[in-house]
Amino acid sequence: TNAATARLLDKLGITLFEAPEAGCCGALRFHLDAQEAALADMRRNIDAWWPHVEAGVEAIVMTASGCGAHVKEYGLLLRDDPAYAAKAERIAALTRDVSEILAAEAERLKPLLAAKAHPPLKLAFHSPCTLQHGQKIKGVVESLLAAAGCELAPVADPHLCCGSAGTYSILQPALSRQLRDARLTSLAADDPKPIVTANIGCQVHLQGGTRLPVRHWIEIIEERI
Repeated sequence: TNAATARLLDKLGITLFEAPEAGCCGALRFHLDAQEAALADMRRNIDAWWPHVEAGVEAIVMTASGCGAHVKEYGLLLRDDPAYAAKAERIAALTRDVSEILAAEAERLKPLLAAKAHPPLKLAFHSPCTLQHGQKIKGVVESLLAAAGCELAPVADPHLCCGSAGTYSILQPALSRQLRDARLTSLAADDPKPIVTANIGCQVHLQGGTRLPVRHWIEIIEERI
């Protein structure tokens, strides 16, 4: 997913810098109520990203909507830390889901999409809770996929959770599987070729219940370019 993102953004003239010292965004520990460990994860990431911020990067790009939703709350979660509060606010303000980056570059993306002819691809999109509810990003991925010549299969109750929900699939496996199976029934109802989503947690969780390939949507866009 990250490699496809880097290749696609490179074609748009956008350079990605990796920060190898960065690690988990802290969301998983936060879900498990390991608050201090989660805050330590956040501080480590801020330290890893801060030299790039000082050098003038325009955005911190997230390919996992769960991570993006959490990092966008760094300012809130570290507001009482005098050493990190201001930096955390800056990091949160710079954080973008990759769909936000591509939407902002829509005019530069169009000729790349038009350069190659592809047969229509029917797919079903599962919008993660962290994308549509957490980050309030709705309809953006769908528009990008449609612009790439994809046919979006209708999905009943698109607002519902797939059951992954951070650590929920581990802590409540039976209920989580019920949610997953119900979501897969809706996603597969119109016979899509792949299912696509925007969060690695949803992707892995859904893939565990279906033979249909479940992929990150950015890979589809990159392949069609």
